[in-house]
Amino acid sequence: MLSFRHLALPRPLDPVRSIKIKIGLILLGALLAAMTYFRIGIGWLPPWTTVTAFVVALGALQLLARGLTSPLREMTAAAKAMAQGDYTRRVRATSRDEVGQLAVAFNMMAADLAAADRQRRELIANVSHELRTPITALQAVLENIVDGVAEAEPHVMKTALAQTERLGRLVAELLDLSRVDAGVLTLDKAPIRVRPFLDDVIREAAVTAEGAGHDVTFSLDAADVVLPGDRGRLHQVFANLLDNATRHSPAGGTVRVTAEQQGDHLLIVVADDGDGIPAADRERLFERFTRGERATGGGTGLGLAIARWVVQLHRGTIAIAEPAPAGAPGCQVHVTLPLATTSA
Repeated sequence: MLSFRHLALPRPLDPVRSIKIKIGLILLGALLAAMTYFRIGIGWLPPWTTVTAFVVALGALQLLARGLTSPLREMTAAAKAMAQGDYTRRVRATSRDEVGQLAVAFNMMAADLAAADRQRRELIANVSHELRTPITALQAVLENIVDGVAEAEPHVMKTALAQTERLGRLVAELLDLSRVDAGVLTLDKAPIRVRPFLDDVIREAAVTAEGAGHDVTFSLDAADVVLPGDRGRLHQVFANLLDNATRHSPAGGTVRVTAEQQGDHLLIVVADDGDGIPAADRERLFERFTRGERATGGGTGLGLAIARWVVQLHRGTIAIAEPAPAGAPGCQVHVTLPLATTSA
């Protein structure tokens, strides 16, 4: 059985290009129907009263319909401006009817499009900047070797290798970022013994810190529990957190890693002795290409965004917490992961 929703009902006013004229035709049609019924009922029509009724009705229509159609005209102008790349136009949304709701939805859409366009521009600018730095350094090293200014000695090639590795990390992070946007789930979960796992991550971080000239020490206090998760992805998370903590720790500082079981969850804390992060900037650090106001020499600004994505895939949480005691120097990142296996 066909419903009314599937019937091709006639729409005789579709060719009319003005909503005011449409409303006027509707009003005239209603008046004509009423007068036809009136004439059939009593057999005559008062002519001047009829003409006056038409004039008054059309005048009132023009006055009242102006507020109805002006948001539609504004939306048309704003849509044309958006097609030219101007996302700043907004529509006055004061009415509470369907047109007012449409205007509110249009403004929300315009704001979302403006934010997306801004993020796209920032993405292009930041990626270009991040690519330019290692490419310029790598080009300089290779030009010196080709021109005979420098020999292909181990320390020279080590510099070139470091820039190549930086390019590789950026490309890998951009690929991960594309997976975030596409919603691709790439978890290969298996039981992970937490203490050996964190010990391996810290050992690698210590080697990297020593190679980069960072004079810091690492400490680990972890419960020996088993965590279901993707070892590679979680290694990526904590390697990034330890790298951030290392770079922002003062000379002679300590990066502390603790893991404590809390019910059916595991709380892992990565803490450093740096300058800390203001409370207003803590959530923003997990946005793309955000480095915060801490010491310079940071990474691409994608690591924490990807870390949050990985932790959320594991049904966990990640946040920057207030150092204990309150007001103490340093930064603490809390990662909470479920100990029970959950579907990804």
